[in-house]
Amino acid sequence: MADEPPRRRRTERPRAGREQPAARRTPDARRAANERRREANARRDQLRQSRQRRAAPRQARRRPRSDLISRVLVAIPAAVIAVVFIDLGGTSWAALMILLGWACMDELYRMLDRWKPSTSVGLAALAGMVLAARFGGQFQVLLILVAAVPAVFFLVLMRRERVNATVSIAGTLLGIYWIGLAFSHAVLLRQLPHGGAILIDILVGTFLGDTAAYIGGRAFGRRPLAPEISPHKTVEGLVCGMIVAFVAVLVAGTFQSEWLTTQHALLIGLGVAVAGPIGDLFESLIKRDAGAKDTGTLFGAHGGALDRLDGAIFTVVVGYYIWFALH
Repeated sequence: MADEPPRRRRTERPRAGREQPAARRTPDARRAANERRREANARRDQLRQSRQRRAAPRQARRRPRSDLISRVLVAIPAAVIAVVFIDLGGTSWAALMILLGWACMDELYRMLDRWKPSTSVGLAALAGMVLAARFGGQFQVLLILVAAVPAVFFLVLMRRERVNATVSIAGTLLGIYWIGLAFSHAVLLRQLPHGGAILIDILVGTFLGDTAAYIGGRAFGRRPLAPEISPHKTVEGLVCGMIVAFVAVLVAGTFQSEWLTTQHALLIGLGVAVAGPIGDLFESLIKRDAGAKDTGTLFGAHGGALDRLDGAIFTVVVGYYIWFALH
């Protein structure tokens, strides 16, 4: 039998819908395959985002209801206590400011624990500044503030280990300047003519503005305000909060028209509307840097004293200097 000629090997052609192995593809085929994969991934991402957008409004409608009720339940007794002590004024108001200031400062120093701030110096400086405001004035508050710098230095110098001494001093002074100055200014403002009423106006504008920002952000929030600092804050919530804070101070001023002019109420309302959100963002930045969600648990699910008073810490100081210049 004669030898059969060798059979020619058949090259397999790719079936329809079947991709060739990567090694056999031409550059154009590889680019086309990559493009198809990118388009498929993009379609999946769009579908996932559309599902999340459809689910978000349902969640937003459910969440504010219970949160708002609990906020009100916390705010009502706090407002009553604040009004009573503002009306009392004098040493009673100063004592309350020391207690609240200590609570805020303790929360701050716990968040900054890795910096090892000098808690004793911070607490003593705050009490001294508040008492200086009560029995002295701006000059005496400044004296305590100046004396706090060498006091922190000597206390850090006495430690056995002085690693990170610079950030320890900086963290201690942050609490003194941020919290101590605010609570001493609350006492200074109360002692100005009609200072108690102005203080109530400022607090009403601050807390109503904060609540309006919360509700407005949940209802209308679309554009993030500062996602790297506070991802839940929105531009729409900011606008709602500022408008309500401004209007609240203006309306409160109508009940004090005997001594508070509309122009003066407008200036105070503007100061509260601007300073409140700045104070909120300031505290959020510190919490983000410290890796903390809340500063404490004094108000249960609503966090600590700093979480509730962050805006007022700024608005009281701004309100003091506006009213000091106007009265």
